[in-house]
Amino acid sequence: MEKVGVSQEAGGTLPLPPPPPTLPPNLKPEQLVTPKYSITSRSGVGSTGRKISLLTNHFKVSVNSPDAVFYQYTVSITSEDNRAVEGKGIGRKLVDRLHQTYSSELSGKMFAYDGEKSLYTVGPLPQNKSEFQVVLEESFGKRSETVIPDDCQSPSGTGKKSKRSFRSNTFKVELGYAAKIPLRSIALALKGADADNNSQDALRVLDIILRQQAANRGCLLVRQSFFHDDSRNLTDVGGGVNGLWGFHSSFRPTQGGLSLNMDVSTTMIIKPGPVIDFLLANQNVRDPRYVDWLKAKRMLKNLRVKARHRNMEFKIIGLSEKPCNQQYFSMKVRNGDGGDEGQTRDITVYDYFTRFCGIELEYSSYLPCLDVGKPKRPNYLPLELCSLISLQRYTKSLSSMQRASLVEKSRQKPQERIRTLTDAVKNYRYDDDPVLTECRISIEKQLTQVDGRVLEAPKLKVGNNEDCIPRNGRWNFNNKKLWKPTKIERWVLVNFSARCDTSYISRELITCGRNKGIHIERPFTLIEEDAQSRNASPVVRVEKMFELIKAKLPGPPEFILCVLPERKNSEIYGPWKKKSLSDFGIVTQCISPAKVNDQYLTNVLLKINTKLGGINSLLAIENSSRIPLITDTPTMILGMDVSHGSPGRSDIPSIAAVVGSRCWPLISRYRASVRAQSPKVEMVDALYKPLADGSDDGIIRELLVDFFQTSGKRKPSQIILFRDGVSESQFNQVLNIELDQIIKAYQHLGEVDIPKFTVIVAQKNHHTKLFQAGAPENVPPGTVVDTKIVHPRNYDFYMCAQAGMIGTSRPAHYHVLVDEIGFSPDELQNLIHSLSYVYQRSTTAISIVAPVCYAHLAAYQMGQFMKFEDLSETSSGNVTSVGGAPIPELPRLHEKVRSSMFFC
Repeated sequence: MEKVGVSQEAGGTLPLPPPPPTLPPNLKPEQLVTPKYSITSRSGVGSTGRKISLLTNHFKVSVNSPDAVFYQYTVSITSEDNRAVEGKGIGRKLVDRLHQTYSSELSGKMFAYDGEKSLYTVGPLPQNKSEFQVVLEESFGKRSETVIPDDCQSPSGTGKKSKRSFRSNTFKVELGYAAKIPLRSIALALKGADADNNSQDALRVLDIILRQQAANRGCLLVRQSFFHDDSRNLTDVGGGVNGLWGFHSSFRPTQGGLSLNMDVSTTMIIKPGPVIDFLLANQNVRDPRYVDWLKAKRMLKNLRVKARHRNMEFKIIGLSEKPCNQQYFSMKVRNGDGGDEGQTRDITVYDYFTRFCGIELEYSSYLPCLDVGKPKRPNYLPLELCSLISLQRYTKSLSSMQRASLVEKSRQKPQERIRTLTDAVKNYRYDDDPVLTECRISIEKQLTQVDGRVLEAPKLKVGNNEDCIPRNGRWNFNNKKLWKPTKIERWVLVNFSARCDTSYISRELITCGRNKGIHIERPFTLIEEDAQSRNASPVVRVEKMFELIKAKLPGPPEFILCVLPERKNSEIYGPWKKKSLSDFGIVTQCISPAKVNDQYLTNVLLKINTKLGGINSLLAIENSSRIPLITDTPTMILGMDVSHGSPGRSDIPSIAAVVGSRCWPLISRYRASVRAQSPKVEMVDALYKPLADGSDDGIIRELLVDFFQTSGKRKPSQIILFRDGVSESQFNQVLNIELDQIIKAYQHLGEVDIPKFTVIVAQKNHHTKLFQAGAPENVPPGTVVDTKIVHPRNYDFYMCAQAGMIGTSRPAHYHVLVDEIGFSPDELQNLIHSLSYVYQRSTTAISIVAPVCYAHLAAYQMGQFMKFEDLSETSSGNVTSVGGAPIPELPRLHEKVRSSMFFC
């Protein structure tokens, strides 16, 4: 880029030093203003491909009373002493009782209540502001001065006991008018009018009605999904965790009208039953003596248990510091207890239950107690008396084994899923709901029919300029060579696994590589980890291995093949990748083979060849430079993703990754730029990062310079951006925050004329499925739907590029937010389809475009750098403060591997 800040020097093209702390000379401050973008509307539909008749899990909704108006009221609940009452459970009970008690005063209006602060009716209530006294009669725990109650309460650190009581509770419920939401706004949105807040609010009310129905049936609610406590819907995935099947249901505005999107959904719950059984399963130990109680405390916190000796539920707040037979608390002496009545005495929890409750504790005397009290008022229960109640969500991340078990057990063939969904819609009889009936809303009981098209698979080129034509979304390298194979001369094989024959692996890899066109010399050396090192920490094991490599080799190898001890989630992986990629700049490939055969080795070689700069296959249109609108104009393709830490871990930084295409006019080669950012933040905040010296240390500058250096000194005048992982509510943020940063980064390099942009959001996390009518198999790869079930105004479509061999395929949902480049629908759909065939790790079409998959891989792999080390060590002293919280910076990749596809 003549103006990008690079120069040609002997030995290659290198970036110039950072510019001085001023704007580039040809750029005035007032020119650093980015245009504001709005979401584009649909320009047309595609026509290429073979037509196919499909079914989809959208059920047509008819609104026969479009003039109905929802009235929204705020709900305020206070107790007798004017304290605010929170909690969905009690809120729903109180509003139900309110409706039963004051129905006539409320003109018999039916309620749609969200369980918290909002209540909706069809038409207005008699008063804009009303106040009611509501009485709930139920049992609850009451503090009393009784020392040892007859039903034997749990011991409290204060000496006070909790006695079960039955009495009336009186609450004050206030309803206040908030807004009117006309149902007609949905009809206007369906006709293609700009979706306003009213239409979104009206859809939200309809969804709240569905949630209220599920709550009344006693279901567990998770956003728009609901789950019955039914053993037929459970599957044990190990570790004390069950997968529970239920249903997602939401109203969607579509081109064909309002529809109910219904799908099978899964959530994870704690396996109900004795607490100790859960802990043994969760930590995979056989005896309570081997339980890690620090882990147990974190796992059990906030879970609810029922005590065997009393029919009452408690919430766990922690564990006792000492075992049951050593944990003392103070109790008041009563007559006959061997002391002066009214005095206090110290007694262990174990003695209390055996002496005063007559309960023989079999095994929990030496275990900690559950603390079910309050932070400053502990209340102890022996473990063996407590059982976890059902329908408690498990929100921790699953292990690879649990995830594999869940996937295997939750697969449903297409026709089985159709039956499940149609049965659910018939059985739940949604349109019998009194609020929906009042709006005269009816829901069809059959799946919607929709027309689709099957795009032709793109032709590929492999070695010796051979054509390779995918069949059913698949191809292979049997008797074929890679398009651009590399040569591996100095490499080493290291082995962290005691069960692996490295000599055999190296011989077979060399043979398989030769057949694919890769010339691989014999390894310089094979290094086995010594047995004593296996007990050390992962970081120490990696350090020792690199010391052996340096001792046995005259210089750094160009490649290392690393055999890991475990197939999934090896603790060696993160430290190994950090050491090799960041500290030494050596390309590595990790393996942990269960069995070594030609297919396994071919898959490994595809990754190795790509990481070392080779190309496995090309699109034929790439090879012949015939990509519409891209070949003739320098075009950069970006893929963006943000990877977040495990659920519930707000202390782990999120990892933002952007990959950019290089070597234009190719669209198969990419490099990545990765940064850490504030936890759980979805928008990438380091695309443009001006520093105090006037330079830009952002992601986009790095990728723009690389594009220029590898694309014949051409600047990208078009940028196609694929963004993964954002919901519809965040589309405007992508345009106003992320696209804004990209433009600023481009301008900072001295450019006034900004590129044309096409911005596409790629979603996999949605609930639309496609089925072939009457066929047992999935829809064919290349299936596209851009009518009827798409948005009534915005530019979106569904594409199933992959061949779904197991279960039911999920199409990718693409939303075109901006299209300044001006693709026709067919050109854009065929480009996206082609980008599902350039994924160098695989010989199958993938379910979403390769740049998005690469960004996900890069974020994951760099995130592993932090996973097994203290953040202060990992950050190498570099810490950025975002929103007041220090965010450790990721180690930068070594310059030798920075531009490689290390993430493959």
